Amino acid sequence: MAERVTIGDLAQRLGLSKASVSYALNGRPGVSEQTRARVLALARELQWYPSSSARTLSGARTGIVGLVLSRDPDLLGTEPYYMLVLSGIEAELIDAEYGLLLRMVGSEPGRDLPVYERWAGERRVDGVMLFDQRRDDPRIPLLRHLGLPAVLNGAAEPGSVLPTVVPDEHGDARQVVELLHGLGHRWIGHLTGPSGLLHEERRELLVRAAAARAGMAVESIEGDYTMGTAERLIGERLRRGPGPTAWVASNDVMALGAVRAAAREGVDVPGRLSVVSWDDSLLCEIGAPPITALDRHPRDFGRRCARALLAEIAGTPDDGTGARASELRVRSSTGPAAP
Repeated sequence: MAERVTIGDLAQRLGLSKASVSYALNGRPGVSEQTRARVLALARELQWYPSSSARTLSGARTGIVGLVLSRDPDLLGTEPYYMLVLSGIEAELIDAEYGLLLRMVGSEPGRDLPVYERWAGERRVDGVMLFDQRRDDPRIPLLRHLGLPAVLNGAAEPGSVLPTVVPDEHGDARQVVELLHGLGHRWIGHLTGPSGLLHEERRELLVRAAAARAGMAVESIEGDYTMGTAERLIGERLRRGPGPTAWVASNDVMALGAVRAAAREGVDVPGRLSVVSWDDSLLCEIGAPPITALDRHPRDFGRRCARALLAEIAGTPDDGTGARASELRVRSSTGPAAP
């Protein structure tokens, strides 16, 4: 294996001091632009890369940001929304020549906290992105104590001290409720994700508020983002007798579970029951029937999350780009309310 090229090697080849080469490589003053260009050209030619251990000792940036997801890895693989958000994050980081360190720790509360402590202690990352906020979220005071830059993505508690990237939740709720109201539905069901998550709490409040303005009733059932649980819960509700004429599921996987439950119970979709997904994906497009869904532009959201964190790390203002309005993709799973 070839030996790693060092700053000393570069300095010897160029007839410069190690300090001058270091200044040039790290973008610091103290060398001419001509010298800096010579150093960078030779570094590229010899495929020199900065040592992460030396960078840590010097206090320089690592060029890496972290993301800890409190999700089961198997479950995450079935959620296209998060995969698309991650692809947007990666695209933005690549443009900025940053890397992403991803950890999945399961859904048990508190398992993510030691990860942040270790990353901060080892100077592994320059900052972190937080998803799935909870009320009195312990991550926020911990990260402030550790001095680790962070950005919240999604709903945040009032008075949050961290920068936050929030989707257009008001517009999402309004579009879904207006569609169903226009189709004659007056009693809708809301199949939510875990109630401990702030974005689920906020989403339910917004759906109920939009429905109340339209004179519609809302019935909520708490799910867990899985197809099997959604199929069981909706099946049980259908067997209990008259209920909502339309169901809104908090993700595409649960929307598919609702459609499967209706088929098993002999309830036609959309003839007797309409189904809407809060997240659009290929699963919604190829469903039988194809499922009406909100395209919330997850790749774009991922890019905005990454940009906000990079701005926080650099200590510069975020570009302030607002949320891109979601688009409701109306498909065959929604129709007029049954008489």
